[in-house]
Amino acid sequence: MSELLLKLFVPKGGADDPEVRGACGRLSGITGIILNILLVAGKLVAGLIAGSVAIIGDALNNLSDAASSIITLVGFKMAGKKPDKEHPFGHGRIEYIAGLIISILIIFMALELGRTSVESIISPGETQFSWLIMGILIAAVLVKFWMFYFNRKIAKRIDSPSIAATAKDSLSDVAATLVVVIATACAPYTAFPIDGAAGLLVALFILKQGISALKETQAPLLGRPISKELAQKIDSLALEHPNILGVHDLIYHDYGPGKAIVSFHVEVPANSDLVEIHSMIDHIEREIDEKFGIEAVIHMDPVCSDCKCGEMRDLAEQAAKSIDPSATIHDLQVESGADGRKVFFDIVIPFGLEMSDDEAREKARAFMAEQGVDAEINIDHPLIG
Repeated sequence: MSELLLKLFVPKGGADDPEVRGACGRLSGITGIILNILLVAGKLVAGLIAGSVAIIGDALNNLSDAASSIITLVGFKMAGKKPDKEHPFGHGRIEYIAGLIISILIIFMALELGRTSVESIISPGETQFSWLIMGILIAAVLVKFWMFYFNRKIAKRIDSPSIAATAKDSLSDVAATLVVVIATACAPYTAFPIDGAAGLLVALFILKQGISALKETQAPLLGRPISKELAQKIDSLALEHPNILGVHDLIYHDYGPGKAIVSFHVEVPANSDLVEIHSMIDHIEREIDEKFGIEAVIHMDPVCSDCKCGEMRDLAEQAAKSIDPSATIHDLQVESGADGRKVFFDIVIPFGLEMSDDEAREKARAFMAEQGVDAEINIDHPLIG
């Protein structure tokens, strides 16, 4: 069924193709709206017949799912818009915003269900049982499990965090409704307020899923580091070229699926031919675009590479290691003046050290001073996830 729907409504193409992304978003949204509205209607009928707060709460959860599907549909439609004067990098981040709104809706419905369930535990009512109610709930479980599988398939195809969040919500609904099924079956045989307890358990489970989805969807909006795998591939590509001595300050700029920019610095010998180096850097930028579909902006850092500079580099690396064993250096420059030589370099230290950046800088400068070297040091932090 999933494959048939994808073949009928999604054109052939890659994950970065705007037409493919738009079609997948529409298919996920429309399917979610139709099925969730049907589930809301069925569960409301079952909940009213049974007098069950857990079933009604589960129906309200599906209502939030229908609203989420509408948001997904609108989000993908807006994300597919072409760049314009106000948004030169496109509208792709709207997809992330849609995922964020979905996550907040999930959390809100979980809190509401939790409140109602606590009230039901304090003042329990009588819950009715019938096979019609059980049939509706079991059918809902099967429908939600298919929706999880379907949305997960779409999310993987186009690497969509918002649809992945929808898939996770569908899976949480499967577990939630199964809890409601068990509670409904057991209610006639116990005086314990199992209906309210089941509703509270469902609320906590939904809340956990909502918080997890929120963490995943807010990351690209706040700004996430480039992955280690992609960083290593870009480093390797750049270092394959002659006269590229090092790569650092690699930053990943995410403007939505299919639109990303990387910027980084390459170290080259200070005595290199400027025109030749410029031509090589242009070539590296084109290679990155062709191989990874990412626009690259590269800054050139001329560094000295003679024997005396080699000695200074060794001292600078020792100064960095005095701060932390994992610390590294880059952008080493040596200047000669009337008062002797002065060295400039950056130290990259990990996040979470007990000392501040200023303390780290002073420790490294003190180390260099002990070696009779005047140093100007800048402290950086890792930009790779």
